[in-house]
Amino acid sequence: MATSALAVTVAGIDFQNPVLLAAGTAAYGRELSSVIDLDSLGGLVTKAVSVERRHGARAPRVAEFDGGMINAVGLANPGVEEVRDDHLPWLAQNVRHARVLVNVVGNQTEEFASVVATLDDSSAVSGYELNVSCPNVKAGGMEFGADPASLTDVVRRARAATKKAIFVKLSPTLQDIGKAAQTAADAGADGISVVNTLPGLVIDVATRKPALGFGTGGVSGPGLLPIGVLATYKVSKAVRLPVIGVGGISKATDIVQYVIAGASLVAIGTAAMQQPRLPKKLIDDLEGWCQRNDVRSLNELRGSLVWDN
Repeated sequence: MATSALAVTVAGIDFQNPVLLAAGTAAYGRELSSVIDLDSLGGLVTKAVSVERRHGARAPRVAEFDGGMINAVGLANPGVEEVRDDHLPWLAQNVRHARVLVNVVGNQTEEFASVVATLDDSSAVSGYELNVSCPNVKAGGMEFGADPASLTDVVRRARAATKKAIFVKLSPTLQDIGKAAQTAADAGADGISVVNTLPGLVIDVATRKPALGFGTGGVSGPGLLPIGVLATYKVSKAVRLPVIGVGGISKATDIVQYVIAGASLVAIGTAAMQQPRLPKKLIDDLEGWCQRNDVRSLNELRGSLVWDN
C-alpha cells in the first residue's frame, strides 16, 4: 500500500496513489492480473466499451518506431453486455483497492449514455472516461470533442445516466483544448483526461505500404510527454476540475512533471505495454522521490509550475 504522501482524492474517489493504467493497456484487468498486482495501483481505465461489439481494424494493429509506438486497434471490444456480464463481475471480485474507470466510446451522442446506464449498477465501477475523440457519424465524422454542441450533448446525457464520476478524454489536436475542457465542465464533467494519441503514419520502406493495416494510427510513447504536460497545464488553468495526465510516462519524474503542471492523477500507457511491471516500480520510485525531496503530499506540488513569461 502507498503512503499517505501518494494518496489522493479525485472527484470524490479515494485513490491510494495517482498511478493508473491507461485505457487499452490493461484490457479489463484480468489479462494482466498474472503479471502485475492490480491492487498496488491507484486504478485502471478499462479498454473501450461500446454499445455493440466492435471487431476493430485489420491487422497489423500495432507497430513500433524509434520514437514510440503507433496503433490502430479500432476500439475493438466485446460490447457493453459482455463487459457487464463477464468482465465487471471479475473486477468486482478480484480488485479491492485499485479504482476502476470504464472507458466509453460511441458513434452517436446517445450511445455514451447507453453504455453508462447499462454498467452503472456494477460495484466494480468508480467512474467513467468518455473518449470524445471518436467520430460522430451523425455529424459527418467530426470528433465529438471538436464540436461544442456534440460534446455538450455527450456529457449531459452521460451525466443524467449516473451519479458516478465522469472524466472526459480530449485529443491533443483540438484547436483550443482549454475551451473544450470548459465545455465539458459546463455540461457536468467531474474531470478531464489529457491527452489521447496523436495521428501519424509509419511506412514500411521495404513494401512502401503503411506499417498498420488501417494505414494511419495513434502515436504514443516518450515523444507524447511534453504534449501531454502542456495540455495538462492548459486544462488546469482553464477549469477547476481534476486532470488525469496521460502520455509518454516512463519514469517517476515524468509523473512529477504532470503533477507540477496541474494533474491529480496520471495514466501509464505505452510503457506499461512494453514493461507490465513498470507501473508498480514507478509508484515505488515516486514515493522515494517524495521522501528525498521532503514532499509530504502531492498536493504540495500540484499546479506549482514557475513560469516567468
